[in-house]
Amino acid sequence: MKAMLLRALSPLTENPTPLTLSEVPDPRPAKDEVLIRVSVCGVCHTELDEIEGRTPPPRLPVVPGHQVVGIIETGADRGQRVGVAWINSACGECEYCLSGNENLCEQFRATGRDADGGYAPYMKVRRSFAFNIPELLSDSEAAPLLCAGAVGYRALKLANLRDGVSLGLTGFGASNHLVLKTALHQYPRSRVLVFSRNPRERELALELGAAWAGAIDETPPEKLGAVIDATPAWRPITQGLKHLVPGGRLVINAIRKEESDKEELLRLDFSSQLWLEKEVKTVANVTRRDVKEFLELSAAAGIKPEVQEFDLADANRALLELKQGKIRGAKVLRIA
Repeated sequence: MKAMLLRALSPLTENPTPLTLSEVPDPRPAKDEVLIRVSVCGVCHTELDEIEGRTPPPRLPVVPGHQVVGIIETGADRGQRVGVAWINSACGECEYCLSGNENLCEQFRATGRDADGGYAPYMKVRRSFAFNIPELLSDSEAAPLLCAGAVGYRALKLANLRDGVSLGLTGFGASNHLVLKTALHQYPRSRVLVFSRNPRERELALELGAAWAGAIDETPPEKLGAVIDATPAWRPITQGLKHLVPGGRLVINAIRKEESDKEELLRLDFSSQLWLEKEVKTVANVTRRDVKEFLELSAAAGIKPEVQEFDLADANRALLELKQGKIRGAKVLRIA
């Protein structure tokens, strides 16, 4: 089969076409796995982190893609529409797995990094790590929910927000635009304020119901009970801490931060940014429970992403636009 293949790591500024459309062997599922005929696959910022070397090293060569929707082709569930998320497998036996925190398992394996993903017509996965897709969601609507949506949902849970307390979102790409929709549903009395360097993202935020939208360095009209940062930069963290109420929490929803403005942390002022029991918490991966709950919530509440579709052969263009900040909602590759 023809798949988009990553053979080597490099910055997109040096190599804007890191994926090549290549002939690869058809996947052969093991006894506990199913073969999936892929319909669509979401394009995630984590792919940029993998390609540019900010995640644990991927298995090379590898087929990227971890927001996969398709149809099971083998076994008792043949014909079932399912999704595959970032969590590809975990050991199932450690204290983290047994407590429902399998995202922290030392043997956590990621789809599209440690195992071939969905930038291909077919992929395989253990059936217990494939999620039934609610009928109310189309393939393209469901794909971003599997990572951008699910990890944003986990970040919102970790924010410990109470209804009526203001929430800040820094960055407004695939994940935080779904966090906005989820927060407006779950916390109808809370105001959501969005910080983004991109004027188009700020416009979209206001269209989708944000109470205010401004640049990263702007001062919001009120203090915030929680902030969810979904950017690859350090500056939004130091800025976000300034806007928290005493006891507020900043949740970093990013797999890695870029090095460009790391010196920003050296200017962190304890008294104005960290004192008064402010907290910083990070999000690591997702659990199967996160994905399942968010798919069900999205279908029930009508939470659907804004989507731009690309052909599989245009995966490099979609990634480059993501790198350049040309984002309006989520990007999805149409495979079949």
